[in-house]
This record gives sequence, structure tokens and C-alpha cells, in this order.
Amino acid sequence: MNHPAIPPPGPPERTARGTEGAADAVAAPDGPGSADPTGRAPARPEDRAAVRDGLGVGVAVGLSGFAFGITAATAGLTVLQSCALSLLVFTGASQFALVGALAAGGNPFTAAAGAFFLGVRNGFYGLRLATVLAVPGRWRPVVAHAVIDETTAVSLARPDRRSARVGFAVTAVSLYALWNLTTLLGALGASRIADPAVWGLDAAGPAVFLALLAPMLRSGRERATAGLAVVIALVALPILPAGVPVLTAALAAPLVLVATRGRGATPVGTVREGTGVSGGTAGPGAPGRAPEAGSDAGPDRGGEARRGGAG
Repeated sequence: MNHPAIPPPGPPERTARGTEGAADAVAAPDGPGSADPTGRAPARPEDRAAVRDGLGVGVAVGLSGFAFGITAATAGLTVLQSCALSLLVFTGASQFALVGALAAGGNPFTAAAGAFFLGVRNGFYGLRLATVLAVPGRWRPVVAHAVIDETTAVSLARPDRRSARVGFAVTAVSLYALWNLTTLLGALGASRIADPAVWGLDAAGPAVFLALLAPMLRSGRERATAGLAVVIALVALPILPAGVPVLTAALAAPLVLVATRGRGATPVGTVREGTGVSGGTAGPGAPGRAPEAGSDAGPDRGGEARRGGAG
């Protein structure tokens, strides 16, 4: 008697369902790092840190726009002129240098020249950020306007390109908005005071400028350059027209560079103790080192590099 062929037993239904459920769990894990059902990229700790740092810098520096508005009004600029400077120039050091020279009675062209030379550094920032941010062509004119000390510092401190872009954008938007708002309020307030110098408001600009400069003087060479620049400016002040001493103070940089050439330099090929980095070249994980062009190093890669660095 022939019996019908019995098919071999397949995998249990429970196992199939379990496999399918496991695949779904891998595709869409739970927790804060899970994929957004709307299609947006999930927020990462690096991005949240970039937002936090960008807002902190934007608010802290943006409030100094009050001082610029007051200083500009004290120098004789109208409210419209003060606001136009913040809107179109948007680099605090150059703005303070310009209105400071005008307040001292300097020639407008000389004052503008001093502000221009201070702003040249932003061009060098742009060269570095071009490889870090890799901004599409249509956005470059907008991004270039926001390349300043603060946006550069926040961007270069990030471990990868995505968080660098987030940090740049948050810093630029928050700082630009608050800087222009406080410039307007400062200029309006100072314009309603008969003599701002009586209240000591004429010293607000130089005080803020020094407060922004002081944290940047970290090495002995930088402090020597700043000190020599002050001496040159003070010597030239009673001799040269107003605004020119600021330009002559720039001579301090090449003088200090020549005087300290070869001092404290690590020969190329020599490994600095505790860093694992050859002299003259920072490694990928060195502090302050930004990601290379095209790289998108994640937190694990950056963490390994930092553990091999100076710490």
C-alpha cells in the first residue's frame, strides 16, 4: 500500500517569527539613537554638544554688541550707520578698531585700513573651513559672511564634518541675530545720553576688545607680540595721526617671529613625549585638530585618537 509522500518538517513557525522580529529590532532599534519615523537623521551626542557650545558662544559674545553700539554712538555714528556696520561687516575686532579710530579723530580711510587688516585673518579661517565643512557652492557666499573667530573655533573643535556644520550654523545664526539686536539697543541707548563719556561708556569698546583678546594669548610668543604691539602703539601715538598707530603695531608680529625663530621648535621627525606625534605635524587626534577633508570620523575613531594624544 502506497502512502502519500510526507514533506520534510520546516522550521517552527515560532522560530520564523522570532527571526523576523530580530531583523526588525536590528533595523529599528529602540532608544534615543533610533531612526526617526519621519525620515530625519537621528540626533547624536556630538550634534547636541555642537548645539550647546554654539549657543553658549553665540549668547556670550552676542551680548557684547551692546558695547559696540555704545562705542559707535560715542564716536559720532548714527544708529543707522552703527547697525549697518554690524549687518554688513560682522566681525567685532574690525568694527571696534574702526569706531575706535574714528572716536580718536582719525581719518576715515586710515580707520578703514586698520579694520581691513584685522579682518584679513577671516580669509585664512575660510581656507581651513573650506575643507572641514565642504559647503555646497550655492551656500558659500552666505557661509563666508559668518566666518569669524567664534564660528571657526566651534567648528574646528568638533570631531566630524556633520557636527562641525551643526556647530558652525548654530553659532553663526545665534551670534548674528544677538549681535545685531544688541548693537541696535546699545546705539539707541547711547544716542539718548547727552555725553556718554561722563558715564564712562567711551571705555566700553576697548574693555570688551581686551576681554576678547586676552584668552587668545596662550603662548609666550603670543604674549610677547601683544606686549610689543602695545609699546609700539604708545610710542607712535603722540607722533603719528590718529588711526596710524594701530597699523604700526602690526610690526610687532614679524619682529617677534624673527627674534624667536628656532626657539622651542621640535625638529621634524622627533616624537613629542606623550603625544605620539612627530614634531611640526599634528596627528588626527591631536587637540584642536579638525577632521581632514572628506573624513567623517565617528566618536569611536576620535576617541581612540584622543587617547593616543596629549590629553
